[in-house]
Amino acid sequence: MKAEEFDKRFDDGEDISSYLDMSSIRQPKQESKRVNVDFPSWMVELLDREAQRIGVTRQSVIKVWIAERLENIAL
Repeated sequence: MKAEEFDKRFDDGEDISSYLDMSSIRQPKQESKRVNVDFPSWMVELLDREAQRIGVTRQSVIKVWIAERLENIAL
């Protein structure tokens, strides 16, 4: 399919997802990189308590809290 036809289908509101290769899509700066961090046991206990309270994983709590802090210092 030519770009003009693709653009027209998109502009007309047609579902064009079947024409896209989703297997190689990446968002800039969103690739994961594994890091290891050692926490004192009291921190892990509090993290687990908070994670259970809001119904998410410990890792989710850590990611959200760090992201919030980094956004605040980036301003």
